[in-house]
Amino acid sequence: MLYEEDWGDNEHVMTHVRAVPEVAEGSPDSEPQGADGVAAALAFRASGRTQRPLAGRAGASRLSVLALDGERLGPYVKNALVLVVVLVPFLATAFAVVQLWERAVNWRDLALLFGLYVPISLGVTAGFHRMLTHRSFRAHPVARGVILALGSMAVEGAAIGWAANHLKHHALADKEGDPHSPVDGLFHAHLGWLFDPTRADPAIYCRHLLKDPVVRFVDRTFSLWVVLSLVIPFALGGWTGLLWGGLVRMFFVHHITWSVNSVCHTFGKRAFETPDRSRNQWMVGLLGMGEGWHNNHHAFPRSAVHGLDRWQLDVSAWVIACLERVGLARDVQRIAPEVLARKRLG
Repeated sequence: MLYEEDWGDNEHVMTHVRAVPEVAEGSPDSEPQGADGVAAALAFRASGRTQRPLAGRAGASRLSVLALDGERLGPYVKNALVLVVVLVPFLATAFAVVQLWERAVNWRDLALLFGLYVPISLGVTAGFHRMLTHRSFRAHPVARGVILALGSMAVEGAAIGWAANHLKHHALADKEGDPHSPVDGLFHAHLGWLFDPTRADPAIYCRHLLKDPVVRFVDRTFSLWVVLSLVIPFALGGWTGLLWGGLVRMFFVHHITWSVNSVCHTFGKRAFETPDRSRNQWMVGLLGMGEGWHNNHHAFPRSAVHGLDRWQLDVSAWVIACLERVGLARDVQRIAPEVLARKRLG
């Protein structure tokens, strides 16, 4: 399916937004309704007014035990868990480097690292990002569940919260309210934002996902996929398998994902005019399964292909094309050449 229209970031995000659950019309607690109310809804929240508890929000907050949204766990417990998730893989990777230097590593450990890094990364890039968040393609329900389970094994948060935060980023890219913009500092964009107690509300940014049974199941069982992401390498390789295929792999997946937020909004080149600071960065593109072509993505957010030039490697797009070929993906969004040419700089 070709893009025949030139959709900017905000227009794309607005198509994802649905009216928030209803409250009494005219009530001082009511929020703006409808797809065009995103900025107004955010202003409403920033004003400090309170609102009555809503059934939709209560349902959303129960979706995942480890959603890390700060509401179920409390800010201190949530931040402690985030600190563990950030520090433990870092310390494990430092230990693994020492082991590598002393040649106390075998090929099985490195095979586990690579063999789990690739599919789990694709679960984030092709699954959480392109399929779930931007609806760049539709997948068969079984394939959809598998891809989202792999994305959950990255331990970057549950699916629905991940999508909501990313859509908020696109709605407010590099402006006030963007969850992870380097405008607030490179460290904040990379991982400091994880300690911010505020999170995008799925009822505003991706309400449709709350009604998707496959997404709800994977989101609700997030803790299971986290455990499996560590049990599988341990079962296959023992303690060293857990080290390389579990913790070191988690470290690399995390920091390459976070580099899209920080590095790709600071360093690199711009091929298209966008109202933000997005950049194309080849190293992140290579290691991040095509996610480093970030200016391309912000120019055409619904595109299933981020590597828009022949030399821009995009493993995620290749996987989506393979799924399409075997009938497991359809409605794959691609950009018409004339749309590409119209928006290209220079």
